[in-house]
Amino acid sequence: MAVAPGVKLISAAGACPSPVWRRELIYRLSILLLTFLAYTSYHLSRKPISIVKNSAAFLDCGKVHNDSTRCKSWITQIDGKTEAEAKTFLGLLDTSYLFSYAFFMFGSGFVAERMDLRYFLSLGMIISGVFTFLFGFAKNAGIHSLWYLLAIQIVLGMFQATGWPGVVSVMANWFGKGKRGLIMGLWNSHTSLGNILGSLIAGAFVNYDWGLSFQVPGMIIAGVGFLLFLFMVPKPSDVGLAENSTTRVEEIDAENENAPLMDNKSSEDSEEPPFGRVQVLSEERAIGFLGALKIPGVVEFSLCLFFSKLVSYTFLYWLPNYIHSTSGVDAEESAVLSTIFDLGGIVGGTIAGLVSDNTGNPASTCAVMLIMAVPTMFMYEGLVTRWCPITADHGIPIHNSCFTWNIILTLVTGTLVNGPYALITTAVSAELGQHPSLRGSGKALATVTAIIDGTGSIGAAIGPFLAGALSGHGNWDNVFYMLMAADVFALIFLTRLVKQEVGRYLDRRRTVNETDTDYQSINS
Repeated sequence: MAVAPGVKLISAAGACPSPVWRRELIYRLSILLLTFLAYTSYHLSRKPISIVKNSAAFLDCGKVHNDSTRCKSWITQIDGKTEAEAKTFLGLLDTSYLFSYAFFMFGSGFVAERMDLRYFLSLGMIISGVFTFLFGFAKNAGIHSLWYLLAIQIVLGMFQATGWPGVVSVMANWFGKGKRGLIMGLWNSHTSLGNILGSLIAGAFVNYDWGLSFQVPGMIIAGVGFLLFLFMVPKPSDVGLAENSTTRVEEIDAENENAPLMDNKSSEDSEEPPFGRVQVLSEERAIGFLGALKIPGVVEFSLCLFFSKLVSYTFLYWLPNYIHSTSGVDAEESAVLSTIFDLGGIVGGTIAGLVSDNTGNPASTCAVMLIMAVPTMFMYEGLVTRWCPITADHGIPIHNSCFTWNIILTLVTGTLVNGPYALITTAVSAELGQHPSLRGSGKALATVTAIIDGTGSIGAAIGPFLAGALSGHGNWDNVFYMLMAADVFALIFLTRLVKQEVGRYLDRRRTVNETDTDYQSINS
């Protein structure tokens, strides 16, 4: 594999330290930073559509919500439609992107396994940036066609699908096994940070030039893609360092389907030194679609993510519009308020990773958060629409007790909704993709990640479309009933894995009690 030109230049200048452990530390830190920036920019460039749909210049349905209300829109096919029809058409913009993303996600894993990940990611990001820019260019060029915007969204979905399999594979190549949940939980804050920055950047321009709400994020993701092309090293062997490998002990453990999915080995035999690892001499093999589905836990976590991501992405694409329509705050303020949900996502991902690390029970961790999320969403919907809604003065929210309660409950909802989604897409995907039954095939990680995230992305496509159709007359109750039902289904698909984890916990307790009894008998 060709070494990144930026790395070549630094090495030629003699700036690389000579000790191997120090060089590896620098490379690892650079991978953490580059992959974090990469996926932050991926999400940053996805967010503008959820902000711009609240712009009066893009869509204005007035303040009266009934069947006779006619909307004014930038898009010719939506202009003059009723509010219900207009929101359904806007849902198509979300859905066309998300279905494209989900469809190409399944194929992107196979491509990522067989392609240099530096080219794979940088090319995907630069082209994503170009087409994000072209969406906003419709404002400058006076393009009012829905079909132009749908075509942009479909192409965007194809190239945005390069992101997740690529960054997770690079992370796994450099960091291997270990306390993966907390590291991945912190690292996965790029998702929420990207949403926050995307909301703030798009919101800054939305009231006077919505085209810039797309063009600026497009330039940012393209710039970060070029940075990856210059400096990213996809795996240690590309720069002469040792690869991570799977021990035979782990392979034997994984042959039993009841083995923990994220077991952290504590014995001296399986503990790997900080930087010294065994060199993998054999060529890694790729894995087929059916082979990946046979890995224990892949099907259950994929289906769980289908419903978890349905909920998360419905909030991602419609929360600003929900805040705007229920409180009367303007597009820029609703964009800022929606970032509280994403701050909760950072907290939720970190908590889920930490708990999963300490317990070794990722399925149970997800299940507890899903159970708590259902009543929290019910309370949030009641608070916002009936009990204590936000009030606005000329589009600016009034800071009173209701405003404070809305902020707190939005944060808690974001924590519980995004926690399971973050854990499954990062730590669980990475662990399953390096399952010892694959006999050290690190390449399989891209396929496993693509299957799990691709399945979740189908749910992510369905959720926003249904939300647009169900909220047509300003009635959001049915949207929240859908979200609560989706969380219940996500919980159901984790039942078998939760049962296994509880069984293992009880077995460990039984073993400890028997050991204590034997010890007391010997002493007596």
